[in-house]
Formats: sequence, C-alpha cells, structure tokens
Amino acid sequence: MRKCNICSMEPCVEEQVYRKTMEQERVEKVHHIVVLADQGQGHINPMLQFSKRLSSRGIKITVVTTLSNVKSMKAALPDSMITFESIYDDCSEGGVVGPGGFRGFLDRFQANGSTNLTKFILDQEQTEHPVKCLVYDVNISWASKITTQLSIAGAAFFTQSCATAATYYPMYCEVYEKTPLSIPNFPVMTGLPKLRFPNLPSLGSSTGRYPPIIMHILSQFDNFEKADWVLFNSFDKLEEEVVNWMKQLWNAVTIGPTLPSFYLDKRVENDNEYGFNIHKPNSNNCMEWLANKKIGSVVYISFGSAANLSAEQITEVVDALRQSNITFLWVVKPDEQSKLPSDFIKETSEKGLVVTWCSQLAVLAHHAVGCFVSHCGWNSTLEAISFGVPIVAMPQILDQIINAHFLENVWVVGLIATANNGVTTSEEIYRCIREVLEGERGQEIRKNITSLKELAKEAIDTSGSSDKHIDEFITQLDPAYLRHRSNYN
Repeated sequence: MRKCNICSMEPCVEEQVYRKTMEQERVEKVHHIVVLADQGQGHINPMLQFSKRLSSRGIKITVVTTLSNVKSMKAALPDSMITFESIYDDCSEGGVVGPGGFRGFLDRFQANGSTNLTKFILDQEQTEHPVKCLVYDVNISWASKITTQLSIAGAAFFTQSCATAATYYPMYCEVYEKTPLSIPNFPVMTGLPKLRFPNLPSLGSSTGRYPPIIMHILSQFDNFEKADWVLFNSFDKLEEEVVNWMKQLWNAVTIGPTLPSFYLDKRVENDNEYGFNIHKPNSNNCMEWLANKKIGSVVYISFGSAANLSAEQITEVVDALRQSNITFLWVVKPDEQSKLPSDFIKETSEKGLVVTWCSQLAVLAHHAVGCFVSHCGWNSTLEAISFGVPIVAMPQILDQIINAHFLENVWVVGLIATANNGVTTSEEIYRCIREVLEGERGQEIRKNITSLKELAKEAIDTSGSSDKHIDEFITQLDPAYLRHRSNYN
C-alpha cells in the first residue's frame, strides 16, 4: 500500500484528504458544463436546480443568461459554487417590453447572446476548464447551432412535462417536416381537450393553421433532434409510458423532480430554495398563519408567476370562498390585487389570508395544506406531487391543459374544475374542493398522490432513476467520472 506523502506511514487522514483533493481537481479540470437559461421563473428554476445537482458532484458549472437574470441569481445565491455570466445586457434595452416587444427581445437576445456565448466558450479553451457540454433551454432556437459550430456536446432541456412534448411533436412534424409522425401518436392524448392559446400579437401575424405562439413553441423540436440528450424535468415512474414512447425518437432522459434537495433527499448542502423569484415572498407571514391551522384543513390557491386571471374569473374564486367555510391561503399577485372586491380581505380575515407572493415550497410542505387550487404549470404540478398535495386544476392555456388531463385521468391525483367559455364558476370550484377534501374520490386521490410522493423522492435519491440518469449523463462526457463519484457523496 502506498505510504503517506506527509508522514511516511500507512495512509492517514492527511493523505486521504490530499488524495481526495487531487482527484476532485482532476475531475473538475475535465468537466465544465455551460447551462444556457431562458427568461421566466418557470424556465430558470428547473435548470438552476439541475445545475446545483451537477455542481454537488464536483462539476464546474457556468450559468449563462441575460444580465437581469444574472443579477437576480447572484443576489439569491451569493455563496454558490455555480458561476453566472451575462451574455446579453437586456437591462439597457428594455427587456421583453423593449423595442419590438417580445419578438424584438428574442431577436436581440439571439444576435447578442449567440455571439457572446460563442466567445465565452472559445475563451475557456485557454483555461484549465474547457467546456465539455452546453445544456440549453429548448426554447432558445439558436443554441444547437453553437454546439455544432464548436463541436461540443449538447443537451436540450425541456422544462415542461414529457406528455407535453408528446402532444406538440406531431404538430411539429406536420408544420416543419411536412410529413406525418414516423411512429403512432402517444395513445393517452386521445380525449385531450382542445388547447387554448395565449394572445401574443407581438410574435407576428398568423399565416397558417397554428397561431404565432404555437409556431414559436414548435420550433424548439429542431433543438430536440440535434441534441445528444433531451433532458426532462420529470421522473420515469411518473410518465413511464410517455418516456418509453419518446425514446423511439430521441435520447430522452428524466432528471427530476428538480426541487431543492432539502425537500427530497437532503444530499445537496444549503439547497432549500430555488434561487430565483420574480416577486418578493411574504413567507414569514404565511408560515406563522399556517402554524395555527389543523392538519389538511387549508386550501392553497395560486396561479403561478405568469398566469393572469381575468376579473371575471377572480370574482368567481372570491364567491366560492365567500359562500363557504373553507380555510384558505390565496396568492394574488400585485398586478391583480385591484380585481379583488374592496372589502373581501377584511370580510374573510378570520378564515383566510391573501398574500402577494409566498414560498410555495414551504407552503406545500406544510402539514396544514390539504388541497392546492392551481393553474397546473409543470413546476407547480411537480411540487404538489412531490409533497403529496391533491390538486384542483384550473388550467388556463397550453401545457397546463395537458397537465390537468393527466392529473385527473391518468394519475388520478386531482380534479379538473371545468370551465365554460374560459371561466370556471364559483359552484364548480367549491364542488371540486369539497370532493377533494371530504368526498369518496378525495380518498382515492389522496392515496394515489401519497404513492407518487414516495416515487418522486425515490427517483432523485441515491441510485434512484433520475440520480442514475444524471450520473450516466456525466459519465458519457467522461467515462472516468464514476470511479471518482464517491468523493462527492
């Protein structure tokens, strides 16, 4: 056995530390992954969590994005081992509300971002940490061209469900490939309600069957087809049939749920928050209020950072809460507060709390929360599943409708509050909440979501499916990685 370099005896603690340090430096020199994040809280946070997982394994990570995003992430994660780099100064050019609206922002981000990102990666070639791989949000249409140009590995990151990809891809084949899908459509999509589209005129005028927003969304599949891996914020046992269907098309890999480690496996140090928030949370107020409530008695209501409910829909939610004895915690964003009746907050103060924002993770993890009324964005859906909280689904647009369909009809962990002409009535909202909290279907729903909660934790824990997939991803970049993984556990 090799003797200690320090004291000339059999390997001691000092020698073990020395060896571990040398091995960690060797692995870090091999591994440098750049993560290209898009705009929006729902896109940034899953990629940031994946970055934390990689970093905890000794991988050098640089997250590149717009200047406004970089400032927010640096402020939230001041001691992070992850490096943040701006590749486009959106602050000085008005961001998404600058000249040309959202379309103008996309054009400027591509022109500046692609040039600066290419330069950054090339500059790393002169350092000890050349870039091995670019992980990019699939919404960034130009990203795969950089991986081809620079001959580095590329991993497309899809921040929505596997089922959403399975729904959109046949449309892509029709529009961009001009040929039918080469394999049969995924069968569960039969009976899926018609998708509702947001109104985003700044993306251009409609020139065909699909509106501009859908054409923009479908373009992301070009990134799928050129990627070495397609990463999904999901886990195998949640969407097993869909994952198997997708593997006929791409190198599909599930690496989720991408929640902070504190709430799942506790293996990543100091990881109890996402690290990016559009709004400032009222967390202390929420947690103090929840502390005095009975187990499973509170209905948590939130429609996410992007959804903007109509005044008519907010009135229906108000009426459902006014006419019942439901104890509720409702997130009403600052720009929606004016849609509330002037006396509502005071009138319902004994049974409810209205806040402008909160730490949804902390709220859903609290034992007092028994039901989540949600728009069913994918991050919110995964969080509810991971914490075992049944859902009353009020989907607004696009993938939210797909997620709600799976919640009720495939996983049976929630109910869809049906909308008529885009509005869900107070009676329907109340009916679904009561059924989840007290009805026979509610018992089945709670049983099913408790089972999925365990599977979510199992997936990301040591040797779980997602944990293995992350290791395999790293190993394919450097086969020597697994021999050194024990240093980071």
